Amino acid sequence: MNIEICTDSIEGALAADKYGAKRIELCSSLSLGGLTPSFGLIKQCVDKTNIEVHVIIRHKEGGFQYSSSDVEIMTSDIIQAKKAGATGVVFGILNDQNEISDLNNKLVEVSKNMDLEVTFHRAFDFVTNSRIAIEKIIGMGFDRLLTSGLSKTAEEGLEIISKLQENFGSKIQIMAGSGINYLNALKIAESGINNIHFTARKKSDKAPANFSMGEEMITDEEKIQSIIDLF
Repeated sequence: MNIEICTDSIEGALAADKYGAKRIELCSSLSLGGLTPSFGLIKQCVDKTNIEVHVIIRHKEGGFQYSSSDVEIMTSDIIQAKKAGATGVVFGILNDQNEISDLNNKLVEVSKNMDLEVTFHRAFDFVTNSRIAIEKIIGMGFDRLLTSGLSKTAEEGLEIISKLQENFGSKIQIMAGSGINYLNALKIAESGINNIHFTARKKSDKAPANFSMGEEMITDEEKIQSIIDLF
């Protein structure tokens, strides 16, 4: 089983490396679904671990419909991720009909020209026709698809994820993510999925900051170890 841990900190990267995860998806602002992390954080995770670092390329919160100007920003962020030593990048663009946008082609081309692996993230879970969507993603050259099976959690969407694995798993890596924990990880793995993705963080003991500055979260090492030990 290939384990990917979604984290927004060097502590999360170190824990993922310590317990033997294959890679991390590195983000900032996980409370917003994950945004592009800083160059400094990427470089620290690369320099201080032996784990694959895959960087989310998502510079603003909200949906996944982007303009050509947005694509230029994302292109620059991909280049910076490579300079910081990342192994791969994670992104996904939809059009106004929630179909896979042709704008992804430029980002895939830029990434592949720098030998970066490319994952299409959970923007996929907003599409209306999963078969058409995944066929287009495969045609664009993505290496991996992260999905919860068009549902809130991977467990709820397991039937669709299993069908994607069965029908397309030889052409693209299917990675299940969202709501994966110690209690359901084996159930998901037994469906034939070889890649799982989960976030491992919890609230710290510190009181929330004032003036809407957010609440500090820390790495949940126990969750990481408990899931990895299952395999």
